[in-house]
Amino acid sequence: MPDNTIPFYLPAGKEIEVFEHAAANRLPVLLKGPTGTGKTRFVEYMAWKLGRSFLTISCHEETSATDLIGRFIIKGSETVWLDGPLTTAVKNGAIIYLDEVAEARPDVIVAIHPLTDFRRQLYIDKLAETINAHDDFLLVASFNPGYQKGFKELKPSTRQRFVAIPFGYPTSDAEQKILIHESGVESEIAKRLVAIGSKIRGLKDLGLTETASTRLLVDAAKLIQSGLPKRLAVKSAVIEPLSDDDQMIEALIDLSNLMI
Repeated sequence: MPDNTIPFYLPAGKEIEVFEHAAANRLPVLLKGPTGTGKTRFVEYMAWKLGRSFLTISCHEETSATDLIGRFIIKGSETVWLDGPLTTAVKNGAIIYLDEVAEARPDVIVAIHPLTDFRRQLYIDKLAETINAHDDFLLVASFNPGYQKGFKELKPSTRQRFVAIPFGYPTSDAEQKILIHESGVESEIAKRLVAIGSKIRGLKDLGLTETASTRLLVDAAKLIQSGLPKRLAVKSAVIEPLSDDDQMIEALIDLSNLMI
């Protein structure tokens, strides 16, 4: 029986080796790649492998430095300070993962800059306090270079503070293994789902903002394994999340129905 406490991850290249060396040198890491290609799972796996605590923040347009660093709250009749997840990670030596960091407000980038160079410090302006990062603290961020290009970009001055690891879609064999492990689906079904995903990814002229990720294929496999008809599972888990355009959805349904 596999040990379910170990996050399942199949390496695609030398990303494990690069991450280990970055962590040993206390260098921040930037994971670059499309949505659903295993970036979060990779960080979970590396946190397990290195024996570090792991905190993750899913950044969005309202994520602020205050959300990460901390704030004063009312507790009974007192006003007390509550550390945010970034402050907690800095103090305790955890890995903190800022997922889609480019989506966050600009003050987040300003706050993490001193943590991404030789200083490795966090300044808490509301306390007028500077904290030196624990030796085991590691900042990891992810970035999707192809998403809303020109609008949600990381500045070169920020990107150059990180060791960067590129992520792409797995090979067909690896993706099939992922689907089988994550869902328990039969190998033939996994093979067909991977073929659908590969076909959709190759349709460059459709103008899709995102394409069929491994995550979506895993979701479809889980639905099939639980008894949902295959074509309905693909439509619900893979095609509908990709577009709201009726003609595009119909074209993708016709394509997938030929393959499943």
